[in-house]
Amino acid sequence: MIRLRRKPQQKTGPDWKSNYFRKSFILILLITSIPGIIFGIGFYGFGVVKVEEGLREIHENQIDQRAENIDDQFNYLEISLSHWAFEPRFNDSLVNLDYVENFQETRDIVQTLLVLKGSHPLIDEVFLFVDAEEPVLFNPHYHRVTDQNDYSTYRSVLTDGEQVNWSIFNTSLSNGGEALTLTHNIPGVSRDPFGTILVTIDQQSFGQLLQTLTPYDQGATFMMNDEEELLVSRNNADDHGFVSAVKEEVLSHSEPDESFTMDWDGDTYSVSSGNLNRINSEWRYVSAAPISSITSPIVFISNLILIISLSVLIIAFLMTWFASSRIYRPVRKLMNVLAGDEKDEWMDEKRDEFEAIEDSWTKLSNESESLQKRLAAQIPLLKQSFLQQLTRGYLYDYSEEELRARMESYSWKLNKHEFFIMDIQSTGDFKSAVVSSNDESLVTFAMANIIEDIAGKYFNQYTMVNYHDLSIGMLIVTPDVSKIKNELYQCAQEITTRVNESLHLKVTVTLSETVKQVKRIPHLFEEVSQGKRFRNFENQNQIIDMQEMNKETDSYKVSYPFDIEKEIIQAVRRGRIAETEQLIRDFLHELTEVGKREITIHSGMLQLFGTIQHEILHSGIQPADLFQGRNMFDELTRIREPEQMVNWIVDEVISPYVEILQGRMDIEMKRLVEEVIEDIQQNFMEDISLDSCADSVGTTPHTLSKAFKKIIGINFIDYLTTIRMDKAKELLLQSTLKVNEISEAVGYRHSYFNRIFKKHVGVTPGQYRKMKSGA
Repeated sequence: MIRLRRKPQQKTGPDWKSNYFRKSFILILLITSIPGIIFGIGFYGFGVVKVEEGLREIHENQIDQRAENIDDQFNYLEISLSHWAFEPRFNDSLVNLDYVENFQETRDIVQTLLVLKGSHPLIDEVFLFVDAEEPVLFNPHYHRVTDQNDYSTYRSVLTDGEQVNWSIFNTSLSNGGEALTLTHNIPGVSRDPFGTILVTIDQQSFGQLLQTLTPYDQGATFMMNDEEELLVSRNNADDHGFVSAVKEEVLSHSEPDESFTMDWDGDTYSVSSGNLNRINSEWRYVSAAPISSITSPIVFISNLILIISLSVLIIAFLMTWFASSRIYRPVRKLMNVLAGDEKDEWMDEKRDEFEAIEDSWTKLSNESESLQKRLAAQIPLLKQSFLQQLTRGYLYDYSEEELRARMESYSWKLNKHEFFIMDIQSTGDFKSAVVSSNDESLVTFAMANIIEDIAGKYFNQYTMVNYHDLSIGMLIVTPDVSKIKNELYQCAQEITTRVNESLHLKVTVTLSETVKQVKRIPHLFEEVSQGKRFRNFENQNQIIDMQEMNKETDSYKVSYPFDIEKEIIQAVRRGRIAETEQLIRDFLHELTEVGKREITIHSGMLQLFGTIQHEILHSGIQPADLFQGRNMFDELTRIREPEQMVNWIVDEVISPYVEILQGRMDIEMKRLVEEVIEDIQQNFMEDISLDSCADSVGTTPHTLSKAFKKIIGINFIDYLTTIRMDKAKELLLQSTLKVNEISEAVGYRHSYFNRIFKKHVGVTPGQYRKMKSGA
């Protein structure tokens, strides 16, 4: 390729005597400077107005679309509530139902209301009011309505003549505040309803949904009903009077869907409104979005163009004055910029009026590079999102080819590559760690930073998934895992050392098997999730390789300490929390001695918790009420330290149970003891024991014995013996039955009857009969 070299030119000064030079100079000056000034003025004068009109139109279209979405949300809520109002469970039998005795039916109603509550994101609370002889309210649990004001409020819903209605409630169901409420009388088609379902709207969710009407950080949105009351408001203008001003301006316009502009505090706002037709009501939404703040960059660019154009004009004059001979060099320089052949050559020369063009080109290049960097920064997030969708089964219907195509679009290189998972789990006592136990997310974030620094030295393609529970998953894509086996262990060791030193926590690294199919990646995540539970329960650094892990099942056999479990249950029954805590520690120590795998320890502790829960059920207390609906099995499974397990069972399970049990003991036990006494007096001749009496009244033998001693003053067996001895004395004196017949009549064997009678009376039965008969 032949490159033409530029010949050196002689520098000549400006020649004003040359008519051609002067005309050329003026012509070029006008061509290069005047259009820019005209463009800036025109852009400033006409562009802003057009942009405002275009933005307003786009804004109105967005508001219409998002208003339709809000309308669809409330339509769905109304239809959904109507569907539930026709639920066969809400029939006339609720009026005469004994909710205490029919606790199963009560629990089913509560479950139904909880399902209804979770059926829509806008629902805050769900209530069921039944106007029975004793009015009841489920919220969602069963309560009796004792407050006359609340009863009048709920009753007014049944008598207002509307089957379905929107209203604003200000009763105890809204915690003393106003709540937007949708009501539906039950049964759904009855003209004489006996109850109503009330659904309160979550103001925060409603506000977030309404805020979508304004796609900018500034401005305000609000919704009001046909009585001009504000239902919800979101104000980003940092001015409490702004919403009132917008509302007043909107109400001054006759058309509900009219759009207009208004000025407020030096800014111009585009205000749009419209109506949403609701059942027996009409709502009006209003959106105020700033226009002046959006157009300010346009004004700035226009001013900048004017300034640059004037600057170019001045520079052109100076350059022409001192270098008239270079009048045509800018053309050549522009060609050099476009071609790039002589860029280094003219960079050292004096700059001229084409500097603006060069600067613009540079800015465009910088912007292009910035956009590429921003796109590259989003790739890791896209990869993490893809892995989360894949592991959660959202991409199950995709074929292997489609999954690979998606991964390659996210910059993964998959040709002849295998997939591998490394899971890093931190464990340890937070008392010695650099953060508290409440900062799991912060610890996991710190671990992610450490792993990010280390993994880049060993692997070319890796993507981390932050579980925010002291664990990190990392997908590694490599041509051959066997060739980097040493690097895997070195990476795991370096991560372990850094976490030990920085966070003072131990690390369990779990290495999965390898697969070649993308569809098998969720299996790898599940594999390491299960595999890391085979770690030794001692707090130490560990590496679990699923490819080389010992498959012999003998090492995982469990010897369960049933004797200690019985002692724990007995201590719980007696309400001895300190003794229970020590027994649980002994129980955990026994499990640890038998098998140190985490899965072994968790299985044993879950079994113990199940036994304790069974005891709680046996005592007449519902675990769902005691634990307030928490998933206790899941919470226990996520605890990985022995001391935390002990404290959790004592503080979250045993202590609340004992507190409730002791509070109920006096009244309930008195009733149970009275039932047992009546049963003893009627059936003392039968085979009666403390266990059988406890079973008959639905309590534990220990609890019954303790209550019997406290209420009657003597223990159970002494009371039973006294009743039997009194009856035996009566039969000895008033009947001709033989002693062995009398012993059977009062519930004893003959030999034992003689012994027990002499112990309590002082003489044998025969001697007692003779002594009393002779007297």
